[in-house]
Amino acid sequence: MSENVLAEIKNLRTYFHLAEGVVRAVDGVDLVIKSGRTLGVVGESGCGKSITALSLMQLVPPPGRIEEGEITYYRNVRATPSSNVADAINISKLKPNSRQMRSIRGNQISMVFQEPMAAMLPVRTVGSQIIEAITLHQNVSQEEARTRAIDMLARVRLPNPDRIIDNYPFQLSGGMRQRAVIAMALSCNPNLLIADEPTTALDVTTEARILDLMRDLQQEYDMAIMFITHNLGVIAEMADEVAVMYMGKVVEQTDVQSIFFDAKHPYTQALLKSIPQLDDVMSRTGERKRLQTIKGMVPDPYTVLPGCPFHPRCPEYIPDTCNRVVPEVIEVEPGHIVRCHLYASDIPVAQASEDMTL
Repeated sequence: MSENVLAEIKNLRTYFHLAEGVVRAVDGVDLVIKSGRTLGVVGESGCGKSITALSLMQLVPPPGRIEEGEITYYRNVRATPSSNVADAINISKLKPNSRQMRSIRGNQISMVFQEPMAAMLPVRTVGSQIIEAITLHQNVSQEEARTRAIDMLARVRLPNPDRIIDNYPFQLSGGMRQRAVIAMALSCNPNLLIADEPTTALDVTTEARILDLMRDLQQEYDMAIMFITHNLGVIAEMADEVAVMYMGKVVEQTDVQSIFFDAKHPYTQALLKSIPQLDDVMSRTGERKRLQTIKGMVPDPYTVLPGCPFHPRCPEYIPDTCNRVVPEVIEVEPGHIVRCHLYASDIPVAQASEDMTL
């Protein structure tokens, strides 16, 4: 294991047991988050991105639960990289409300949620919520916590932080609320920041400022970021490594350059082709052109498809193989993994029929 690994997820399976059936929200995910680096997680809605993050925080809402797998957090990786193994914590084995988990959540691992208005209580001031996060995890007085909260609001570039600290969330604009949420997440100087669609409801100008802010704070605090988004443009700007998810599985993972210039999985290629480009909107003759889309829809969450879950929508579909045999994870290049039969050794049709796996 590399010395700079901060968190490691192995074969994570998080299921929701409902009356209608079992939703396999996360179905065998493997991820590695490195200290000081940004891991981008992309995919369509319902592919398991947010549930993976909530599993890492032990915040999976009932009736969901972690069925299998390990989430290992290396607590002192910043200070003493050589002591990773001795200070490894298996988060998946901790109770959500245990003292150890509560000492990690919001302190060493923080999360910026998708909707800032839902992340803060509307009936309490912004400052009281940030101060509570500080006093819960740090041995400081109320006065010192307030000073830290004002300083953190200033660091996220909010104007007049000594006034905003006494405002309620509904008194702030969307961009200001998002900055306040980031300030609360960073108030205890975490090792890992999980950002779940932090710029979804913001205009492009505010989005650019939030992304610049997160990059600056990452360098200042030397923290890792797990950045969850649908926006591949944001991924190109923020991420060092990218994991592409589909139906609860990671189908491709590599560095950001390889994802954009040497994507292997048909799903990743289809996502890249669906990005609107100026040259594609209007041809030279002036005739309008349609944007490229991925045919079909994401399958029903209760459905368990045999073989590769992407095969009903895949343009590279191999009959009697993709619909019967679950693809293995293949390392096509050093550090570049893909889950696809196109890069495996030949699978005879007869063998594929016999080895059908659900």
